Amino acid sequence: MLGWSINLFRVRGIQLSLHVTFLLLLAYWAYQGYHDGGLAGAFWSTALILAIFTCVVLHELGHSLTARRFGVGVRRILLMPIGGMAEFDSIPRQPSRELLITIAGPAVNFALAAVLWLVVDRSSGLPDNALPASLGELGWCLFYWNIYMGLFNLAPVFPMDGGRILRAFLAIKLPYVRATFWAVTIGKVLAVIAAATALYFDRYLLAALFAFIFLAGEAEYRGLLRRESQDAQWRLMMERLQTVTPTPPAAEPPPLQEPPLLK
Repeated sequence: MLGWSINLFRVRGIQLSLHVTFLLLLAYWAYQGYHDGGLAGAFWSTALILAIFTCVVLHELGHSLTARRFGVGVRRILLMPIGGMAEFDSIPRQPSRELLITIAGPAVNFALAAVLWLVVDRSSGLPDNALPASLGELGWCLFYWNIYMGLFNLAPVFPMDGGRILRAFLAIKLPYVRATFWAVTIGKVLAVIAAATALYFDRYLLAALFAFIFLAGEAEYRGLLRRESQDAQWRLMMERLQTVTPTPPAAEPPPLQEPPLLK
């Protein structure tokens, strides 16, 4: 399913890809904008969703560029209707490194919100019908979206940023696998509560997001257990190879000597 994507371009050597279902989201927003405000509404609605996902890309670049400073490879950033996802080759097990990589994403959102607060015309305010009709209103929408995005990602629902921060703190005192287990368990409980609440208020996309987060957390934990099992098998194999005592080579027979000549 994640393979249904279109490669767009590279940013600092990191591939940016677009999942094909994102085009459905874009079409839906354009239709809603047209339904509410004609061609102008379709334009501003599309501009808003593209601007929001530009902030999502910057959020993921915050994670990715920080990870690369610690030698972590970044395969790509994938944009989906429910958000963005940076695909790393590995996650550092050092709590301090994982913490820095994780907080870099929300930090980008809060920095963007601070810049927008300084540069956006404050007389514009938020639009009345949730769709902007000017650059000022678009700027205010992005200001609040970045605040929301930064705070939302700090929720302790693994593998969201808040869940990874929780895992990093737990890993200070607990073994890495055990810390992951507790972070995933807490995240799954909160994801179920959040999805049920979203369904109650008819927020189906939000419910789908938390369902995806639930499955992603479980998949990452199972992948970690699988790698731990494989590493343990390799260590056991190497220990067995090292404990095998090599058979010493057979001693060579002494060379035959000719008898001395009779004199």
